[in-house]
Amino acid sequence: MSGEGRVHVTVGDVAREAGVSVATAARALGDYGSVSAKSRARVEQAAASLGYSPNMVARSMITGSTKTIGVIVADIENQFFQRVLRGITHITSERGYDLVLANTDESLDRERRALRVMTSRRVDGIILSPTEVADTQEIRAVAESGVPIVLIDRRLRGVNVDSVGIRNRGATYDATNRLISLGHKHIAVITGGTAESAPVLKNATVATLRRLSATTLGTRTAGYREALEAAGLAYRSDFVAANGFRQEDARAATVAFFALPDPPTAIIAFDSLLSLGVLQGLRDVGARSPDDVSLIGFDDAPWAEVVDPPLTVIGQPTLEIGVQAATLLLDRLAGRGRAHVHHRLETTLIERGSVGLPRLNGVPTGPRAGL
Repeated sequence: MSGEGRVHVTVGDVAREAGVSVATAARALGDYGSVSAKSRARVEQAAASLGYSPNMVARSMITGSTKTIGVIVADIENQFFQRVLRGITHITSERGYDLVLANTDESLDRERRALRVMTSRRVDGIILSPTEVADTQEIRAVAESGVPIVLIDRRLRGVNVDSVGIRNRGATYDATNRLISLGHKHIAVITGGTAESAPVLKNATVATLRRLSATTLGTRTAGYREALEAAGLAYRSDFVAANGFRQEDARAATVAFFALPDPPTAIIAFDSLLSLGVLQGLRDVGARSPDDVSLIGFDDAPWAEVVDPPLTVIGQPTLEIGVQAATLLLDRLAGRGRAHVHHRLETTLIERGSVGLPRLNGVPTGPRAGL
């Protein structure tokens, strides 16, 4: 009996009920070694009738596996990570693994704590979305200890682990170029970002942005700046908002854009929460999309089609990112694969009603304005 009055059923109890040796019962319950189909069925029936619950710590000492995967994400509220998690669970549940989930809110301290908790709980592997200023030394130490890691969304320089993400630079280059083709010359971006990254995102050269280690924000901003430069358009740091990842941050940034003497005619928001913040900010200043400003968001959130007008988005294969990350990790655990891989999936610009010709004082000014 436990201190709470519950009966602890042991492997020995199951063995006696099934009429097999303790070793056979342990192999059947732990899913290791050789057990006949008949004996396995008897053990499973006995375990179910007795209400046996496995001791995962003891099992891990025998098999070397806890059948658990640690997942550490930057923001569980963000629909990108919700869909990625759906893809992860689709694969891990089929293979008999459970998940331990941690949320960092882009906090380096929380990321470090989550890594330590995961390793102390002896997870078999970790799927990680590193924070913007990730501790590469700690992540490298975990990987070198024998715990395989797969990075999602972001890739770290100097850390030899697998990763799955998208072509971030190409995605924002294409979106910016689409706006330019319509005649937009004043294009702003709302990147997210922190106090540490804001000066770099707003002022660094394209080459520096492309070399940023942990963050997707640098490569997305690089694609935006490359498209401006290719079109001969001026880059303006006051058109780059990097003041936080929350919806409220994007709302404030949008209001600030419209306080400028010459506000942008188009905005690209780097995730779905930021896109919502932009829509709130437009409402605050009495502006509409695309009449007053065109808007492109990242991620095809469920609400994107039902807002008025429907939102043009850069669609990411979020479910597939989770599927590929989990598959890579479980393949590592099964001993398959040697050289580390970095999968970069394609995005799709889904055009809806939030993008139009640039307007000046309510008058279309783009290349097809007279049509």
